[in-house]
Amino acid sequence: MKPILFFLAILFSISSFAQSSDQWIILDTKNEASPRHENSFVECDGKFYALGGRADRPVEEFDPETKTWKQLADVPMNFHHFQAISLNHEIYVIGAFTGGYPHETPIPNFLIFNPKTNQWREGPEIPKDRLRGSTGVFTRDGKIYLVCGIIDGHWDGHVTWFDEYDPATGKWTVLPDAPRARDHFSATLIDDKAYVAGGRKSSAVIGKVLDLTVPEVDYFDFETNTWHTVAKPLPTERAGTSNVAVGPYLIVMNGESVAQVPAHAEVEALDTRTGSWSRLPDLNQGRHGTGVVYYQGKIYVAAGSANRGGGPELNNIEMLPWENK
Repeated sequence: MKPILFFLAILFSISSFAQSSDQWIILDTKNEASPRHENSFVECDGKFYALGGRADRPVEEFDPETKTWKQLADVPMNFHHFQAISLNHEIYVIGAFTGGYPHETPIPNFLIFNPKTNQWREGPEIPKDRLRGSTGVFTRDGKIYLVCGIIDGHWDGHVTWFDEYDPATGKWTVLPDAPRARDHFSATLIDDKAYVAGGRKSSAVIGKVLDLTVPEVDYFDFETNTWHTVAKPLPTERAGTSNVAVGPYLIVMNGESVAQVPAHAEVEALDTRTGSWSRLPDLNQGRHGTGVVYYQGKIYVAAGSANRGGGPELNNIEMLPWENK
């Protein structure tokens, strides 16, 4: 390699990590949260909420200012394998499962939690012909979107469905199918494009629950109403991932795969402007089956499973300072 090209390559490599020179910190909290996995972790009005999971655990609120956990209401039913969203000062659980492995059952309606009143209520029904779980969920302009998922727990029935729900009108709209099916993943909106990354096609019906991971990263462009696939696939194939947007970057972290028994600690960033991937610092503790929050220049992750499969369940919380510069 010519000296100038070598210098530019080194410079690019350094710049890729300039925003993430810090390491993940396991926070020293004032009290402990409940261990849980196949849960979600979401921000609402400056507080973080851990909710759901395989076992019935109450909603727990984390205050990032005081580093304190607070136990809130019990759950109205067991729910797991979902991506919670925050909308209009409330938290929505949509596209979740209930019941045990491998034939978990999709929950037929929204579950909505109001942190201010500390109460749950039952939301609208999901159309029976669009019912599934382990679904990617995100919001855009006050509307809710569900993408992909699986109909019959970990058994079979992967779908490419993409739907829009308008809470203001109650209207459900079927959108163009995604390029490929996946479950056990997260969906993320960046610059009016919806990204789906990670996940697998859980297939206990043929004895391949963890094997069929999806390397491709797909995105839906709302301007053109079309799906596209990123040229470079996810560097570390895995499911049970947690994804979050930091400016133009899609952060993909956590996960489980057949490649290793411990849950994945890799944190990878896709620059959606260039299609290039870079590596951020690894988590101190690999985990899967939980959510991630980006808040005031910091990425937070809590709970999850430390190994592939169902445990051991975690209750700690990690933080990585990472400003979008």
